[in-house]
Amino acid sequence: MMSANGPQADVSRIAVAGLADCGCELSHTRSRCGRLTLTMNNRNASMRGGGKMNRRKFITLLSGAACTWPLGAWAQQVTKIYRVGVLETRSRAQNHNFIALVDELRNLGYVEGRNLLIEYRSAEGQADLFPELAAELLRLKVDVIVTRGTPATLAAKKATTSIPIVMSAIGEATAAVNSLARPGGNVTGVTVLTPELHAKRIEALKELLPYLKRVALLSNLGNPASQSTSRGVQSATQILGIELRVLDVRNAAGIAPAFDAAQAEQVDGLLVVIDGLFEKNVEQIVALAAMHRLPAIYASKEFVEAGGLVAYGPSYPDLYRRAAAYVDKVLKGEKPANLPVEQPIKFELTINLKAAKALGITIPPSLLGRADEVIE
Repeated sequence: MMSANGPQADVSRIAVAGLADCGCELSHTRSRCGRLTLTMNNRNASMRGGGKMNRRKFITLLSGAACTWPLGAWAQQVTKIYRVGVLETRSRAQNHNFIALVDELRNLGYVEGRNLLIEYRSAEGQADLFPELAAELLRLKVDVIVTRGTPATLAAKKATTSIPIVMSAIGEATAAVNSLARPGGNVTGVTVLTPELHAKRIEALKELLPYLKRVALLSNLGNPASQSTSRGVQSATQILGIELRVLDVRNAAGIAPAFDAAQAEQVDGLLVVIDGLFEKNVEQIVALAAMHRLPAIYASKEFVEAGGLVAYGPSYPDLYRRAAAYVDKVLKGEKPANLPVEQPIKFELTINLKAAKALGITIPPSLLGRADEVIE
């Protein structure tokens, strides 16, 4: 809608003055995405040649006026810029999953550098930085905040009750919403957990290591999601008669000592769950597992791509694509409170044959046959 004053009004006055001269009517329509379209209609059908000449004259007049209209004013009229804040566990350069979200947003009509501005903030594996980063996004007046992980989501929720928050992947969704079916408040999105996920990882590790009697769980007990994770793993190991040792790691300095403790405990295998700290230190964790000759199953294939043995978990690119759909919905006015939180529907079993050979492990054909990806 054009304002009474300013450059828009100047162009409007020029248009009105030109109408009488060219025998045309000027109308404007605005599309759903905010694009303004100007249309000229000839009132006098008999003005063939003259009407054509007058149109040219009018267009020239209008174009000349546009030259005096600041470019920023045109941009505001034509396209709305959506500002999306992001709270992540590691840098954008390291976060290959984030590409899926950007690509899906593009498919939905949001193009970075055109009508989309992404304010990406990473805690770099230090969850205590999330409150400060969330406050920074609020100062930037973002339209929506996309989070990865429970600490990031809780920090964003504490910072604002009005700006929509979309979880791209969270371990403990119920810590941020009333329920999966009816989130309430300003938070919705996608969770990484299903009730049977931990059991399937332990079963896969047992299939890989028939002699498995004692397993260590690498976990950050400072993460609010760790309690439910520990309970799930404990339940799965009890069913299979496997002893469980929990290795609590809350900072990068504690990673190497945790592997020393696992070796001292003489565990047969290791389970590494998803945590911002572990994601930031993927290469170190994989290298330590190899050095200690400790077969490990991971929660995402990024560890296997870095040289780890086996991973079973949800497809994170798929989760990020689905998170983009939530972003689209809230930017179009839907309330997070009314959008149910979704669970993962696509899972991946990834096996690294090179790592298996280095550990002297033969992958059972039954496990190999179920693999979605085999790295040789």
